[in-house]
Amino acid sequence: MSMSSAFHTCEEYVHQPIIPGLPDDVALRCLAMVSHGHHGRLEAVSKGWRDLIRSSDYACYKAKEGWCGNWLFVLTEQSNNQWVAYDPEADRWHPLPKSSKHNGDLHHFGFSCVCVNNKLLVIGGSYAPNDLSLPHQKPLITDHVLQFDPFNNEWKSMARMQTPRSHFACSIISGKVFVAGGRNLSCPRGLVLAEVYDPLTDKWEELPPMPNPQMDCLGLSYKGKFHILSDQVGLSEINASQVFDLSNKTWCIIEDIWPFSRAMQFSVQVMGDGRVYTVIDWGESLIKARDSDNGEWYNVGALPPVILPNHTRALEAFGYGFATLKEELYVLGGKVLKWEEAGNGRFDIVRLALVRICNPVVRPLNWKAAKPMCEPACGSVLGCASLEEERN
Repeated sequence: MSMSSAFHTCEEYVHQPIIPGLPDDVALRCLAMVSHGHHGRLEAVSKGWRDLIRSSDYACYKAKEGWCGNWLFVLTEQSNNQWVAYDPEADRWHPLPKSSKHNGDLHHFGFSCVCVNNKLLVIGGSYAPNDLSLPHQKPLITDHVLQFDPFNNEWKSMARMQTPRSHFACSIISGKVFVAGGRNLSCPRGLVLAEVYDPLTDKWEELPPMPNPQMDCLGLSYKGKFHILSDQVGLSEINASQVFDLSNKTWCIIEDIWPFSRAMQFSVQVMGDGRVYTVIDWGESLIKARDSDNGEWYNVGALPPVILPNHTRALEAFGYGFATLKEELYVLGGKVLKWEEAGNGRFDIVRLALVRICNPVVRPLNWKAAKPMCEPACGSVLGCASLEEERN
């Protein structure tokens, strides 16, 4: 339904203004600037507003102005491939529509998710049965790329990667998506292949191969270069990382100290000004930041413990997500082990929907609770990505 037809009755064709007393173009602009977390409330005002918010005219107007809003996208182990999104302005979570490509009978893991060009991309990864009685069935490793469009609130299949891959490095540099390494059934010990995706043309381009194969790796944009970090970096004597220089399209190996935890896929975030943060969970969960001038790491503060109702002992979470949005750090979901003394005593796994936020510049860190993730999201975070709107 077009905007003009949305405000005419079928019988009388009498125009009803969007907001009485305002020209429709001004009223549309006002409503289009409202963030996505408030859309449910807007739709409840009237049928006319509901039809407008759901119309293609409304989506096209927001897209034309670039008003995507601020989003934090999260997928957890419990959500059965159901992504949820957070609006910090409204402090509200809401589920995204399910893509027809998301098979509820299969568990999706080992993928990468990034936000570019005001869209969310979910790239590659493995699909395995949710049924634990099928442990010997090999996972399907894919080259698929799914895009979520926040303007139209829908998923779309994009151009596939040239190489199927899972547990690979991925990062955004200069508006393009760089991927490298990982593994598939042909190369279970690691890939050297790399490629880059241009969201403006929806095309993948092959890059020179890495010097060494890499799997279970992390991609990081640091000082304009694509860093490939293995799960061994910072955990042993192995401190080398492979770096791709975009200016001359060559790889090199550098020695560096990246103090990452085993959950490194979720433990590194880069702020808009280039500040790099990571979480170290060796004994206690600490946030560290990197000094961009001399490359040294320093402590920022500790992650807050989890206090459960009717359980006095503070618990340390694991499997949580770590993200940045609007110059704040987010710790999302995860699990804790709760000791139950009843009977013979046992540990129960408690899945969390908690969301804690802090501004890392303010010391000591002052953690505050945001609205918990909505159902069905809770437990270990499989992927999270933030999208920030840029307004002039």
